[in-house]
Amino acid sequence: MDPYSRMVNYLKVLLPLAALGLLSTLFLISRNADTEAVIPFADREIEERMQGQQVTGPFFSGSTSDGDEIWVTATVARASSDTPVIASDLEAEIRMVAGGRLTLRSDRGTLHPDQDLARFVGNVEITSADGLVIETEALKTQLSAVQAESPGAVTATGDLGKLTAGHMEITSQTVGGPVHLLFTNRVKLVYDPQKLDR
Repeated sequence: MDPYSRMVNYLKVLLPLAALGLLSTLFLISRNADTEAVIPFADREIEERMQGQQVTGPFFSGSTSDGDEIWVTATVARASSDTPVIASDLEAEIRMVAGGRLTLRSDRGTLHPDQDLARFVGNVEITSADGLVIETEALKTQLSAVQAESPGAVTATGDLGKLTAGHMEITSQTVGGPVHLLFTNRVKLVYDPQKLDR
């Protein structure tokens, strides 16, 4: 018998034995696995989920009576019969008929549909289409119109420089008209002409 035929005969015996050895090893390893694994939720998280309805990744879109388009998203939203809808990582985008756009973001927020009201709370950031960035800690907005108010201090950064104020309102003075940002209460503007030159 030549060496090639001898090697083929050996492999016919060795390869099936090696396969049986691998299979038996897999069964031995699987017996040591923990078949009663614990669900990876903390007790507090389970309690929160049991307290009310919860939606992961909610998305809402609609339009105001003036035709402005609104998109609202969040990471998680919770609701119960006696409290407003509470959302985490709340984000909204408003596209106005007049051509402008506003983006709103906050750590959390609440929605009060019966009052036509939404509240953005915690690291609120408002960005306009022309690059103006406004930061505050709380913002109260209407759901059916482009109307918002910041009851506390705001900081705005844009092409003109840096602006601070104790109060801000976002409103449209005419139906379908442009949106106005009104800053009041100790308004201070630090003008930076270099930003306009760039």
